[in-house]
Amino acid sequence: MKEASGGDRTRLRVLVLGADGLIGRAVCDALQAAGHRPVRGIRHRQGSGGAGVGHVEMDFAHDTHQADWLPRLRGIDAVVNAVGIFAEHGAQTFRRIHTQTPRALFAACRAAGITRAVQISALGADEHATSRFHRSKRAGDAALHAMVPTGTVLQPSLVFGPTGASSRMLMLLSWLPLAVLPGSGRQRIQPIHVDDIAALVVRLLEDDARPRSLAAVGPQPLSLARYLSVLRHALGGGRLRVLGIPTAWLARFGRLGGHWVDREALAMLDRGNTADAAPATHWLGHPPRPPRLFLSRAEAADMRVLLAWRVWSLVGRAAVALVWLVTAALSLGVYPVAGSMALLAQVGLHGPMASAALYGGALLDLALGIATLALRGRALRLAYLAQVALILSYTAIITVALPSFWLHPFGPILKNLPMLALIGALYATERR
Repeated sequence: MKEASGGDRTRLRVLVLGADGLIGRAVCDALQAAGHRPVRGIRHRQGSGGAGVGHVEMDFAHDTHQADWLPRLRGIDAVVNAVGIFAEHGAQTFRRIHTQTPRALFAACRAAGITRAVQISALGADEHATSRFHRSKRAGDAALHAMVPTGTVLQPSLVFGPTGASSRMLMLLSWLPLAVLPGSGRQRIQPIHVDDIAALVVRLLEDDARPRSLAAVGPQPLSLARYLSVLRHALGGGRLRVLGIPTAWLARFGRLGGHWVDREALAMLDRGNTADAAPATHWLGHPPRPPRLFLSRAEAADMRVLLAWRVWSLVGRAAVALVWLVTAALSLGVYPVAGSMALLAQVGLHGPMASAALYGGALLDLALGIATLALRGRALRLAYLAQVALILSYTAIITVALPSFWLHPFGPILKNLPMLALIGALYATERR
């Protein structure tokens, strides 16, 4: 319900859907700073839909009916839909996430009498859209216009936020010695900081004379290569070096490299992503933040450390995998089998038991090497734990049966310590 909040301003209780995402988090923070009460709409795997203090559980992949949303809108004055995907996965399809569920949500808003709503769409979701991403977004926008006519469709260009996955990918690309870009990075974009997006949302919810749609763009267009150059300079780097790759070449790879080289993504990039910044400037009350000011000095310093780790963690992961793969090859016959059998005899293994230990251990090493390169998330963390357990087991056996190896001048056992430290660091920072 609406409450007085100093003077004649209305304090709004706002349901922010996608509150655990980059834009949703910023919107919640901005609403709180403005004296409103955000209710965080967050996704749980089970999608139970139960409500708690300050949050509502929801799942756009399954909450596709008006009845799913009516209970969640009790006591709500306004709704912000910041849920979106750039690539489909399982039940999370463009149709469900961008069209079907928003249609059910806005129908519930109409039934509940909610007249304040902001739909976070995308610049380019218009009558000229050809990609499934843009077309599904446009259908969701149409649902807002039809069912909540006083709502606003906010259409951002490329959104920057230090914690955003796409922003970090672009910063990493800018930080590399050579940036490989489709079409030499000539595509036109107009990036906007996530804090300006959040400020626009707050102003649109507070004002009764809201526009039907608003392009949320930075102060001026620039090329993708120029944007990366600005980010590199903000991070303390020198001149950006670009290697241009024809877009058609990248498109042939389809989805082999992930959605960043997907045909539709490349087509959207080539189409450009710019608009007049005057309306956004009017609603903000000042020009949007230029890209050169996207990162503060403290953020840039933290980001340099993060980007360095991102690069060296890839190198470390490859090095760990190489250790296991080379060890497997050596055990499978590159190193004389007689020599391996002699070492196993010193720990009390002979005949079939020694052969089983040698070749079984080699296959295990091979599996761990492949797993280190191929797995991700929880599965990779389990592989790291298996590696730690195996190294500790080998070390314990050698310590008991071959203690002299600790005194070997080449330190074959002492080298297990930095190996364990590196695996531990990779395990700790591996994200789902």
